[in-house]
Amino acid sequence: MQFSKEQNLAISHLNGPALVLAVPGSGKTTVLIHRVYYLTKRLNINPRKILSITFSKASAIDMERRFQETFPSANIVPKFMTIHAFCYEIIRTYERKANQKYILIENEYIDKNKYSIVSAIYKNLTGNQITEEKLENFFSYVGFIKNMCITPEEFVKNKRVDIENFIDIYYNYEKYKLDKKLIDFDDMLTKAHSILKTDNSILDLYKNKFDYIQIDEGQDTSIIQFNIISLIATPKNNIFVVADDDQSIYGFRGAYPKQLLEFKKMYPNGHIYYLKENYRSSRNIVEASYSFISNNLNRYKKDIFTSNPYSSPIKILKFSTILDQYGFLIKEIEKNKDESLAILYRNNLSSLGLIYCLSEKNYKFSMRDFKLKFFNHWLIKDIFCFLEFANDTKNFLKYSQIYYKKKGYISKKMVFWASTNNKNNDVFSNMLSYPGLSEFYKMKIRELELDFKKLSKLKPKNAIDYIVFNLDYHSYIKENCNRLGYTYETLMQMIFYLKLIANDTNNTEQLRNKLISLERNIKESSKVQSNITLSTIHGAKGLEFDKVIIIDLINGQFPSSSSLDILNDGNPIEFEEERRLFYVGITRAKYELTLTSYNILDSIAVKQSQFIDELSKIK
Repeated sequence: MQFSKEQNLAISHLNGPALVLAVPGSGKTTVLIHRVYYLTKRLNINPRKILSITFSKASAIDMERRFQETFPSANIVPKFMTIHAFCYEIIRTYERKANQKYILIENEYIDKNKYSIVSAIYKNLTGNQITEEKLENFFSYVGFIKNMCITPEEFVKNKRVDIENFIDIYYNYEKYKLDKKLIDFDDMLTKAHSILKTDNSILDLYKNKFDYIQIDEGQDTSIIQFNIISLIATPKNNIFVVADDDQSIYGFRGAYPKQLLEFKKMYPNGHIYYLKENYRSSRNIVEASYSFISNNLNRYKKDIFTSNPYSSPIKILKFSTILDQYGFLIKEIEKNKDESLAILYRNNLSSLGLIYCLSEKNYKFSMRDFKLKFFNHWLIKDIFCFLEFANDTKNFLKYSQIYYKKKGYISKKMVFWASTNNKNNDVFSNMLSYPGLSEFYKMKIRELELDFKKLSKLKPKNAIDYIVFNLDYHSYIKENCNRLGYTYETLMQMIFYLKLIANDTNNTEQLRNKLISLERNIKESSKVQSNITLSTIHGAKGLEFDKVIIIDLINGQFPSSSSLDILNDGNPIEFEEERRLFYVGITRAKYELTLTSYNILDSIAVKQSQFIDELSKIK
């Protein structure tokens, strides 16, 4: 196999720290596995003395497979593993020495798992059931705290947290695990780090076990992960980091690319190699993407280039409505027969409308990285509460869940009165019999009764609009979205998708069945073999496709509202990560790249992403 001069220099690097800055499509995995072979076969280094840390289990499996396929005569395959798997090995070593056992509580199907434990703690401290979303957010926050080596107090001071009593819940959860000798996914890192810091015999064991450490996707390494690796690598410091600071897109998980920018500060004698040639994409895509990412200030400057010829020009398409965008996508899918096509988006929410349109036409597609809580979201549950109560106004339980989320002030006392009196009457009749009720309140209650009668006669799509605007549910959304951890635009976007799915349904049951069917299609799509891939950009990282279409390029969605707000306050860190994410998206394309936006989302005017504006000036 022929290598470039830069690739050969990286492959043949022997001792001391090295950073390989590898641009998209520059063959970083090839360099990693060939360096392992070079060390073992050319320099006779024991393969067991080489540890390669990868970002995901899938990457570890893929690297091991590629090593075996490339070098079938190799007697021993070196270790390719994730940092979490490596840390778990350290914990197991400690367990054998200390004669104690830690129980992993990641499996949601066992009785005592991390979800059930935190749910119980939350209920005990707040008196309420924790929602599925807040549960996921809790563990996301905990992961960030532990990866960044900060306290929950520091986290709360600098981040918006949508969980009441978060700090108390955090410490209760940590104490419970400590008392019961339990660990979760993030504890693998903190526990392993603690063991290495306090147990010199285990630290020496791993120092002697591995002479060479390779780190793949170094830009996604967190502070605690790098600290663990540094402890083991010292004093030899034979650390070989392959990374691209321009592709660091996991800041929300605690990835800390600043470590790359300070590499020479940490290792003054370290080498930096540049893999600057993109072998994947056409010249127009490479040149445009390079000019685009150069707008970021906090990065290594690289002269990215390709020997590939020019191909199809980058297309920037702006549609009148999001439905017009879907129409275009379906036409593209219909005419795309053999080439690989990826439709990418910033957030999983963006995929809903497209999935619905494709499912209606029975098109097969493969999905990656779908983690949307749409079907069990509190917003969707609220809408169904309204619909179900409209069809049964004796359902006091449903009314108790929505009475404060609509127009017309109704006190909690009145609702309690209505629910504990004559069960044969409906809610409104009982509320009208509330002692000492003024004529003004009676008039308001009769108006509400009339509203729900009208609502009961509407088809779901129109009923949703009636709930949001006539019953003023959108005011509840607007007033509470920050407290609930959402932007108003995101929640109204969810309303739009629900209305789209509700199209052509005649009643609540039909809408519910449509949602069930759609959720089933999404789950099954992960197993489908298709040349059409739907994915978030995060999910598509490391992959390549003949054609890429990035959709819903709307300011506030991509870049996100929060990154724009922070940028306006003078902090570019989050915004630059958004730009890196866009860069990752456009560099997935080999030959064709299309970017789409629209003017109107459900009668609301929106603006195209400023990233399109930046790219338009370049291309």
